[in-house]
Amino acid sequence: MREIASKQQLRLAFLRWAVVTVPFVLLLGFTAARLAPAGSANVWYAALVKPPVTPPDWAFPAAWTAIYVLLGLALAMIIHARGSRMRGPAIALFAVQLAVNLSWSPVFFGMHQVTFALGIVVLMFLLTLAMAIVFGRIRVLAGALLVPYLLWLVFAFYLNYQIMDLNPGAETLAPPSATTQIIKL
Repeated sequence: MREIASKQQLRLAFLRWAVVTVPFVLLLGFTAARLAPAGSANVWYAALVKPPVTPPDWAFPAAWTAIYVLLGLALAMIIHARGSRMRGPAIALFAVQLAVNLSWSPVFFGMHQVTFALGIVVLMFLLTLAMAIVFGRIRVLAGALLVPYLLWLVFAFYLNYQIMDLNPGAETLAPPSATTQIIKL
């Protein structure tokens, strides 16, 4: 017998990591999304002119949930790849990409910085593309799991760009969500 661990043991080890990474990534994504009201719950966003292909409000959390699950699974595969010398840099790249990802919602919905948010989408795409390449060199499936995220980022760039183009001066349409909306009587 030449194997240290059976295929069953290796699968269970991956699943143990996935049970941690998937909820962790989902929790971080959910937390970032809660920092500022989004969709129609955000007065500023509701007042913006949006491109005709803008999905309904329910589509965004559904898409991001699926993306965060895929990110968590890809991360679990990379963490589980103990023999790879690229494992450490891949995990670091994941952490940087996730930090940039989590900054978009507060910048766009909370601070109303449409142009800055567009730059964040570009940076997210570049980091995710690099991450997909590095992940793919370690585990092909881990890299492939990032393709839907890359496609979503292209769509997000289009939406963000169109909102910026259709709403010059969008930053001034409403006060930032950090200000109080309590009306004194």
